[in-house]
Amino acid sequence: MVMAQSLFIALKNTQPDCQIDVLAPAWTLSLLERMPEVNKAIAMPLPRGKLGLMERVRLGKSLRSEGYDQAILLPNSWKSAIPPFFANIPVRTGYIGECRWGLLNDARKLDKNKLTMTVQRFVALGLPVDAPMPPECPKPALTISTDRQQAGIDKFKLTTAAPILALCPGAEYGPAKRWPAEHYAEVARQKLDQGWQVWLFGSEKDKADSEQINQATLGRCTDFTGRTSLAEAVDLMSLTDTVVSNDSGLMHVAAALDKKIIAIYGSSDPGFTPPLNAKAEIISLNLECAPCFKRECPLGHSQCLTGITPDRVLDAINN
Repeated sequence: MVMAQSLFIALKNTQPDCQIDVLAPAWTLSLLERMPEVNKAIAMPLPRGKLGLMERVRLGKSLRSEGYDQAILLPNSWKSAIPPFFANIPVRTGYIGECRWGLLNDARKLDKNKLTMTVQRFVALGLPVDAPMPPECPKPALTISTDRQQAGIDKFKLTTAAPILALCPGAEYGPAKRWPAEHYAEVARQKLDQGWQVWLFGSEKDKADSEQINQATLGRCTDFTGRTSLAEAVDLMSLTDTVVSNDSGLMHVAAALDKKIIAIYGSSDPGFTPPLNAKAEIISLNLECAPCFKRECPLGHSQCLTGITPDRVLDAINN
């Protein structure tokens, strides 16, 4: 969703008067609220992975009255092309994907050699088919109000008097993208000893790692893991000075908040989904076995992650 904002910005740059409505999972709507390019967010009523053919047909028919001129489909799935078809949207743009001929009438063939990054593939769909590739990709930029920041400060009784380091030890994809919790803990200990605050971010699934980090620092971290909504996490992260993160959704959020980021890559490819922020420093060992894109290390050693030392990350923070 963060990378999709690059498409929204590109559309506004070329068509300033266009109105952009976004159909997306309900849990992402708080991100869309922080994207000024978006006119309206529409919650997708179906969970990820469910076909729900008739529900998608009904959804499409319910959108007919909106009179959309074009639909741009970022997912490559067949089912994602059903609502725009039944909404009678005259131009339906997307990559061919799962044999979507007919459902799409502006079907593009994806050239992975020219469009090596996910964000390039998104932005290209908003341009004419004969536009030069790869396209220029605007940087995502979430808008945060001081009122929302203050609401988070008041709710969690926080202070911003000392510099704040955010740690994001989770990665929904799997352990092959997660830097070891003990390494995060060492970074946290050293920055706490230097007078920094350390805030931990993540979902309920990341609680075990965050608890391990906090225990190793004798409870000196502020642990937001599983305690905030996504909206609150975004607003709180906007208060931090530096973010250390695995390749995860929160890493992209931090990039869109224009934070200094130390992004740690293991099984994934920093060239494919990098943080879209000039302040970001990517740390990857570039082992011969990486990127393997596996959820768990197929060789059983995870050296692409364990070999990245806390000192290397601390040097990046301090620099």
